[in-house]
Amino acid sequence: MDYKKMAAEILKLVGGEKNVSGVTNCMTRLRFSLNDPKKADVEGIKKVKGVQGVVTKNGQFQVVIGTDVGNVCDEIKKLGNFGDNMAPADNDKEEKKGIVSMFFGTLTAIFQPVIPALAGSGMIKALLALLVALHLVDSGSQTYQIFNAFGDALFYFLPFILAVSAAKRFKCSPYIAAVLAGVLLHPSFTGLNTGDPVHLFGFIPVTMVSYSSSVVPILLIVWVQSYIEKFANKYSPKAVKIFLAPMITIIVTGILGITIAGPLGNLVGQVIAIGFNWLNDYAGWVIPFLMGAFCPFFVMTGMHYCFAPIQTIQYATLGYGTILGPGMLASNIAQGTAALVVGFRTKNKELKQVALSAGVTGLMGITEPALYGVTLRLKRPLYATIIGGGIAGLYAGITGIHTFSSTTAGIFALPVYIGGDGFGNVINAVITILISIVATAIATLILGFDDPKEETEDTAAELPAAEENAAQKASSPAANIVIDSPIEGKVIPLSEVKDDVFSNEIVGKGAAVVPAKGEVRAPEDGTIMSVFDTGHALGMQTKDGVELLIHIGLDTVELKGKYFQVHVKQDDKVKKGDLLITFDPEGIKSAGYDITTPVLVSNSADYLDVVAKKDGQAGAGLITVLTHKA
Repeated sequence: MDYKKMAAEILKLVGGEKNVSGVTNCMTRLRFSLNDPKKADVEGIKKVKGVQGVVTKNGQFQVVIGTDVGNVCDEIKKLGNFGDNMAPADNDKEEKKGIVSMFFGTLTAIFQPVIPALAGSGMIKALLALLVALHLVDSGSQTYQIFNAFGDALFYFLPFILAVSAAKRFKCSPYIAAVLAGVLLHPSFTGLNTGDPVHLFGFIPVTMVSYSSSVVPILLIVWVQSYIEKFANKYSPKAVKIFLAPMITIIVTGILGITIAGPLGNLVGQVIAIGFNWLNDYAGWVIPFLMGAFCPFFVMTGMHYCFAPIQTIQYATLGYGTILGPGMLASNIAQGTAALVVGFRTKNKELKQVALSAGVTGLMGITEPALYGVTLRLKRPLYATIIGGGIAGLYAGITGIHTFSSTTAGIFALPVYIGGDGFGNVINAVITILISIVATAIATLILGFDDPKEETEDTAAELPAAEENAAQKASSPAANIVIDSPIEGKVIPLSEVKDDVFSNEIVGKGAAVVPAKGEVRAPEDGTIMSVFDTGHALGMQTKDGVELLIHIGLDTVELKGKYFQVHVKQDDKVKKGDLLITFDPEGIKSAGYDITTPVLVSNSADYLDVVAKKDGQAGAGLITVLTHKA
């Protein structure tokens, strides 16, 4: 996958750098905070190769990519001056949102960044439980205690983690929020919890509760902090504001936190736990069944993150969870199975590749590629997923399986079902997986799907006469395509470029030129595909269909256009020799940047091979694209 090209296309289609106030990623999605979501070209983004789908929810513009999302996100961050600030843009405040929508949107924004840490810590605890069950580690050993700290630290100190995440959402200081979380867990404060009444100033009662592993109290406290902090910053004199505003915020919020917000949050958490405990006792099959059947729709809307706080409350109060794990296990396995069945039965080569890959990751618990790339796209496999996931979820609920820590629900998550009641719980989890696989596979085979028609040489006759002739011409063993250098200078091998993306040919094959002159000219007739606002890079397609990327210097995007002047715009038709970009090589070098310019064939995979000059002077025949075997 061409991460750099993909990143450039997506950034352009979401409205460019100026329209992005923040970007981050989860396990499968790019998550943008856009200044104006209306500027995003949704249909255009869906057509970008490698994009599985687009979701707009809870103030975020989400682009579903799959397990390669981290690489794409890294490339996007290199192309623009923005970070991971995911607070909603100001225009979002103007939209009329219901209280329920705002509530769930807030929970999603707070918990989504924490999910990877929860999953990693949960798997450590699960692995430790497995080692103990197999008698490979003694629960009384020092090794156990050390690894238990690795797995349990996040859960015990969860108020710290949530404080930072909540502060970003409520737009207040994450450091002060962490201090307030520290108050709740400080030995001097927790040591007062001896059963005797506790009073502040001798008359203000303080309700002592255990805040370790708690969720709701710190969220309420940071919400209060956001208002106190604004007040303190507004009215503190500038001369003493640097210490007075934080001091006021910590003291006032701290007092309100330990006397009102904290105990109230604890009470809310207990009520939630009581409600779900009642449901588990009298209708334990309901939640796993509903989650197993309808989890794909929760994932589409981001609602599955909203269940995370309830699940965490269960772990803190009961020591196990039933809200997410069992139902999501049934649903995720169903999603992966449906994609695999499609992959094995489709005759469309592109769909087969996507479905088989997405099916495997789905079985591992990462379902967005299968959901957006296969089942939702084909509709009927999604119905099969609902059927299979619902049946398996019903079994999980009836047998009462539960998890002992949080992690991604997939086949590798079985250790989280190992607990103090032996292997009965994990055996039922295995049966749940088998039911999901069998039921979903049968449902997918019965319901079937409309196999997308693949355009091959066999379908060329369906093209209009002119297009048919062009297709035949393009597929015939014509002469190899020779491309001249767009820039004067000395040629060096691409492997010597001091940038792994270029030297490892991740973006494409080609050559590199050390410029002797600050001009970039069209190496062939063609069309300008993309031009960066910073002027440091340009993409064009030649008349023969070769896609070229010309990247002037390394990391020169950081110059933000200084020393560059662009003379063309996107979709311009150019002739060989036309001036495209001028730049100042000496100025770029004086700013501390390498002026080595990679010239790449970004669609190298479409050809037999790409051969480039490795030394000498740049000029005619810099790159030769092999279109057929000699």
